[in-house]
Amino acid sequence: MMKEIFEGEFAGRRLSLKAHYMAEQADGAVLATYGDTVVLVTVVSLKTGREGLDFLPLTVDYQEMTYAAGKIPGGFFKREGRPNEREILTSRMIDRSIRPLIPKGYFFETQIVATVLSVDSENDSGVAAMIAASAALEISDVPFKGPIAGVRVGRVDGRLICNPSAEELQESDLNIFLTGRKIVPGTQGRDFDVNLVMLEGEANEVAEDDLVAAINTGLEALRPMIELQDRMRLKIGKAKRPLAEIAVDENLEKLVVDAVTSGLQDAYRTPRKLERYAKIDALREQARKVCAGEDAALIPVVDKLFESTDRKILREKILREKRRIDGRSFTEIRPISIEVGLLPRAHGSALFNRGETQALAVLTLGTSSDEQRLDFIGGEEMRSFILHYNFPPYSVGEAKRIGSPGRREIGHGNLARRALAPILPAQENFPYTIRIVSEILSSNGSSSMATVCGGCLALMDGGVPVKAVVGGIAMGLLQEGDEVAILSDILGDEDHAGDMDFKVCGTKNGVTAVQMDIKIDNLTEDILRRALQQAREGRIFIIEKMLQTIAEPRPDISVYAPRITTVKVKPEKVRDVIGSGGKNIRQIVSETGVTIDVEDDGTVTIASSDAEAAARAVAMVRWLTEEAEIGKIYTGTVKKVVDFGAFVEILPGTEGLVHISQLAKNRVNKVTDVVNEGDEIMVKVIEIDKQGKIRLSRKDALGANVS
Repeated sequence: MMKEIFEGEFAGRRLSLKAHYMAEQADGAVLATYGDTVVLVTVVSLKTGREGLDFLPLTVDYQEMTYAAGKIPGGFFKREGRPNEREILTSRMIDRSIRPLIPKGYFFETQIVATVLSVDSENDSGVAAMIAASAALEISDVPFKGPIAGVRVGRVDGRLICNPSAEELQESDLNIFLTGRKIVPGTQGRDFDVNLVMLEGEANEVAEDDLVAAINTGLEALRPMIELQDRMRLKIGKAKRPLAEIAVDENLEKLVVDAVTSGLQDAYRTPRKLERYAKIDALREQARKVCAGEDAALIPVVDKLFESTDRKILREKILREKRRIDGRSFTEIRPISIEVGLLPRAHGSALFNRGETQALAVLTLGTSSDEQRLDFIGGEEMRSFILHYNFPPYSVGEAKRIGSPGRREIGHGNLARRALAPILPAQENFPYTIRIVSEILSSNGSSSMATVCGGCLALMDGGVPVKAVVGGIAMGLLQEGDEVAILSDILGDEDHAGDMDFKVCGTKNGVTAVQMDIKIDNLTEDILRRALQQAREGRIFIIEKMLQTIAEPRPDISVYAPRITTVKVKPEKVRDVIGSGGKNIRQIVSETGVTIDVEDDGTVTIASSDAEAAARAVAMVRWLTEEAEIGKIYTGTVKKVVDFGAFVEILPGTEGLVHISQLAKNRVNKVTDVVNEGDEIMVKVIEIDKQGKIRLSRKDALGANVS
């Protein structure tokens, strides 16, 4: 089959999409080339569905091949292994953008695989993968309400940059990734608009208005990529598969609605989650008995009708009655309670409760040897701030096998880490590796935001000198026609039945992290601005509650945390600290019990919970690396005696000559009359020549006492 190439300008650089070039047996395959970054995305959807399946089994896998950067994988097997953090997070972003746009009624198992084949430092492989994934769906026979495109937006010196390079991102105070979808008809005389679908990012206390400006800039930049995909679809796109016809038995639907409406309305007057769920489960069983009877085949149909009725009643309750499940107003935050310092041996701890959501955040301080090493195709990253999020099954009243963290846990942990990173002290001022673990003990919405709040409190409890206090809040949206309800601090049910999940983290001064998923087509800028303003008000309220518990970081770290002292030595002196075969370091550790790390640049980090031991270790390092000073008196060891004097070691590996004339005030006929090998004597440095040779004097050191 002849390859088809489509090209367009994107953020000042050419991006090309090639179809029918690779993986021709896939339902859709597109090779995206952006500079030297090349990504292949394939879409395969099975032609037959599993019996009884009533949902979309979609899998998205983004994978970075090490050969893309001219590398060979490490490890014994020398091949790519389990996905790294960036691969998981990028897979999530593609999934979150695409999943809501595959229409209901499509139940065929579908897999999207994005493979990075080549990568440079200028062009974002995640951006290329997102566009290629949409293009592959567009030309396939899979129903898809696209096209969509993705872009990264940064800001350097107040200037917004679309798809910034890695170097520009280092200087940026904003790093957001967003996807936008084509919506027709357009406004303001345009053929189409580009509306926000997904948002993910971090910022250094950026104002809400600046965030909106960045989003608008990104959406506008997506227009050429959407037009490019339109051209592809019109020229080579396949006919879309028909959706499964969902025949609705109106009589059965009425029977279900009549049977459960009153009970559901009552259930949604029950504020406690488990009590409410018990009532809803009982109503579901009642509906099955009344409406399905003995016909087992009708049970799935009744369940679907029950779920749609359930969702409709909850939405009507909020939109029509202006009343939430727990009786709060749209802007009201759930009751908050906080405890800090509740784990005696942890370096910092906080228990954050908001409604029925409870997070235990625990802080551990370590040394540079505890840094997390992350190996990406673009290079290695050493991370001194680590945050892990755990979501055990008991947090939602379930009993399941506890395994490795899933994509959700990794995604929530990453969001919280990015939210807190801007407030941490500089490494040179606080040379610790910081790890926070968030244990979600109970969940009813906003557990990731509870992690942000609990994590900040644990830092303060642990004496970490944070620059500001960060709070997090999850916002929701329900929209029917002109009726709009923006909800602060949403419950799990409100998230499930709503049209938006918008997480906003930040200080009183500005936003530090955001995450948004949109389920509707018409999220206007006005709604976005209102949601951000409402989130800001809620965030400040939460921060004030946090400050009532602990007003500022504790003045000192835990007595159980390592005390870290940094000593700077000349790089050429590093070998003296280490010693032959590590002899000197082993001796320091053996005698003091400290942990010691030595960097090639001459940074020596000493850690110990015993201040006296740390001081001894520092003294030993200084002694090993000290350089001779003119005029300074040393106690040295005679290493060699010659006719004209004695060579004395005054510092490790540093010797000088005491000439026979400098041994004593009176005339010395024979060196061994005064000193012998192995003697300890006091000497003064009287000269260091250009070659580094040191002249010493015993008589100057001892003065009038020399005989």
